[in-house]
Amino acid sequence: MEKTGGYIKRARDLEVYKRAYAVSLDVHGATLAFPKMEQYALADQLRRSSKGICANLAEGFAKQTHSKLEFARFISMAMGSCSEVETWISYAFDLEYITQAQRDEWLRSYAYIYGMLVNLREKLK
Repeated sequence: MEKTGGYIKRARDLEVYKRAYAVSLDVHGATLAFPKMEQYALADQLRRSSKGICANLAEGFAKQTHSKLEFARFISMAMGSCSEVETWISYAFDLEYITQAQRDEWLRSYAYIYGMLVNLREKLK
């Protein structure tokens, strides 16, 4: 971890970022096998929302030097992306693009990540 004086220096050092990043890589890889007609629809939505969690954390973390409230706002947006990805996971399962085991694993992961985001936002208050 890159830390300065005991403080985390970059968003990618946050445990929630690391977890979200790891799951988004798994989601990305799995969506590449979706039918061609879904590559610019469901697969793209799933990839973008899963990556949006990390992107919002990174942008908000960089802005926290100016405003903790701004960071909290970006954490809230990451929470929104987390909820969005859960919806797309359900669609992917119901359309039989992913297995029940994948769905269950991803939903557990994103539920945990969501809780971590809630806790992080609360710490900023």
